[in-house]
Amino acid sequence: MPSATPAPRIHWFARLEHRIHVWRERRARRRGRTATILPFPGYGGPGWVRVVGRVLIVRPQRAAKNGEPASVRGWRSFVGIPVSFANVRIDIGGTVHEVAADRGGVIDTRIEADLPAGWQTFTISVEGQEPVEATAFVAAPGIHFGVVSDVDDTVMVTALPRPFIAFWNSFVLDEHARLPVPGMAVLLDQLLREHPGAPMVYLSTGAWNVAPTLKRFLGRHLFPAGAMLLTDWGPTHDRWFRSGRDHKLSNLRRLAVEFPDVKWLLIGDDGQHDEAIYTQFMQEHPESVAGVAIRRLLPAEAVLAGGRAEPEPHAADSAPWVSAEDGAGLRDQLSDVGILR
Repeated sequence: MPSATPAPRIHWFARLEHRIHVWRERRARRRGRTATILPFPGYGGPGWVRVVGRVLIVRPQRAAKNGEPASVRGWRSFVGIPVSFANVRIDIGGTVHEVAADRGGVIDTRIEADLPAGWQTFTISVEGQEPVEATAFVAAPGIHFGVVSDVDDTVMVTALPRPFIAFWNSFVLDEHARLPVPGMAVLLDQLLREHPGAPMVYLSTGAWNVAPTLKRFLGRHLFPAGAMLLTDWGPTHDRWFRSGRDHKLSNLRRLAVEFPDVKWLLIGDDGQHDEAIYTQFMQEHPESVAGVAIRRLLPAEAVLAGGRAEPEPHAADSAPWVSAEDGAGLRDQLSDVGILR
């Protein structure tokens, strides 16, 4: 008989991270704390839903006088303790499904369920705790347009690529001090109004830890609701840190497979690798791209971000490319190419 293929050896840093999480979890449980689940907006189509969330042990968040969550420094988003391989119950469409979180406590699973089109709610629970409500946007059959948008420096001014600036924005800056990119909320809202039923996906290399903060930011600045696809900054089985480029490409490829009839408008900026990522995706799946909109960083932002990506020629591409410094400029150019009226 052929010998079995040995399991891949897990990177030592990943093993160390896991041991630290286990040690922190044991300490927290000795103090009487229990796991909770933080659901993130997902998406789906006819007969299925992609459910995303994370199992953590966290301190209760204090509330402000108006009842809303109190202002949060970035570092507090990273002190929750992930519960590895937790058993999670998902009650959706009248059926209960049991799934397991991954090593970082993240739940990212596809559930077979027949739900009506639009935003739908269901519940998730862990360790017998009170179920919490989760949401997912279900695209109806016949939808042919969707929007995928980056977050950092596309909807939120962060100047992320510079390590010090990234540290400051992620761990120090108060969430209420973050600024939206001018005109982007209006642009995204108009796109969804002119394409009723279109799925909206926020695809970012940001960590899952900041998902609650990001959700509040989007709501506070009147961005349309959408599914959120973030990543885990921790090590993988074979490398120190996850690749943000691989994260974006793999999710774009997944969207192309899950929604074969949808053409996506891809929105990003020129301060990271969005242009190269979208170029590669368009080459692989030209039938899945309605167009690309690249927000150009302002000169001061480009300096903080360590410069701009080198522009590439796109005249021969199968879908139009537009570029401007804010949402209003992108809106005008998208109107010129027929994606907006």
